[in-house]
This record gives sequence, C-alpha cells and structure tokens, in this order.
Amino acid sequence: MSAALLGLVGCSGAGKSGGGKGWISLFDGKSLDGWKFSEKPGTFKIENGSIMVAGVRSHLYYDGSVMNHDFKNFEVKAQVMTKAGSNSGFYFHTQFQERGFPDKGFEVQVNNSHTDWKRTASLYDIVDVREVYVKDDEWFTLYIKVDGKHVTTKINDKTVVEWTEPEGFTPPGGHSGRVISKGTFALQGHDPKSVAYFKDIMVKPLP
Repeated sequence: MSAALLGLVGCSGAGKSGGGKGWISLFDGKSLDGWKFSEKPGTFKIENGSIMVAGVRSHLYYDGSVMNHDFKNFEVKAQVMTKAGSNSGFYFHTQFQERGFPDKGFEVQVNNSHTDWKRTASLYDIVDVREVYVKDDEWFTLYIKVDGKHVTTKINDKTVVEWTEPEGFTPPGGHSGRVISKGTFALQGHDPKSVAYFKDIMVKPLP
C-alpha cells in the first residue's frame, strides 16, 4: 500500500484502525459521524454500540473521510444481526441518493426469514441464494470482497457467492447501475417491520 493511500486512511474518529492489520473502522460505535441519511433519518439510530435499522424505507450512506468514501477494490466486513422477518442490505460501489433504493452499485442481501426468498449474502438479482446459513437473533459476520471484476461474499468465513462480471455484462432489468465500478457503502432500511443491527463495520482498501 502506497504512502499516499496510508495517508488517506489514517484518519481520526471512525477512521481509526482496528480488527487487524490493514482494517479500518467506518463506525465508531457511538454516533453516526461520517454517515449520511436519505429520506427518513429516524430509521437509523445507535443502540448498544450498534446501528439499529428499524423504520420506513431509508438508506444510510458512508460519507466519511476514509478513502474519501470512494472504494474500488476492498474487503469489508460487519457484525450483523437480524430479527424475525427482517429485510436489509449492505450496498457497495454506490453513491448518495435522496430517495428510493440506490440505483448505483450492488446490494448484498441481509435477510434470514423475510418473505423475499433471496437470503443473506446473495448478490441481489445477480447471484441469489435460497440457503439460510444463520439464524435471526444471532450475531454473524458478513464479508464482501471486490478485486477487479470479482466479487466474493461470505457468512462467518463460509463462502456464499463467487461472481466475476463478464465482458459485455448487461445488468438485470431495473438495475442499470449494477455494474462493477467504484463508490461508497450503504445500509438499507427496507420497511417498518424490518429490524436489523450492524456493528464493527471495517474496511481494508486493496490496490
């Protein structure tokens, strides 16, 4: 990693390193500093050191100083817990959008028991999985890696999705911005009945 890159990631507050060599925190466990709401900010609040997602549709975008919230190749991980019937998501390569579900980037699904059959760690509408690997009301690690055109998702170190964007890839209908590029991360508030928690959100920029 170059000196310039180290300078970008060596930030204070939520930018402090942790979780091992090269990992940088994006969430300080106490505030939403460095994050930006869309639509309804009341959907997100701090509870016991985690971001609680509960409320009407809204998205919480990372808007902090780490890599100037612009990530291309990276590993990112978070501790996540869902409640019964919850539907949420972790976006990457996205950008702030005032309303609606993000048009740019990819959603990694967070859903262990919602009526939507596409389960946790699916690369939503790209590679969807039916298997349920973890239970509601239990913390688990959600991991995402993007290296070039290749995307990996894992739950608790178990690989769920391996996908490489093919040459000439055409995104699925309704997702014209779902192509490998660069951008920030976002957490999804899906609907008023969906309750989920995120903590220990860490990123490791890659060359």
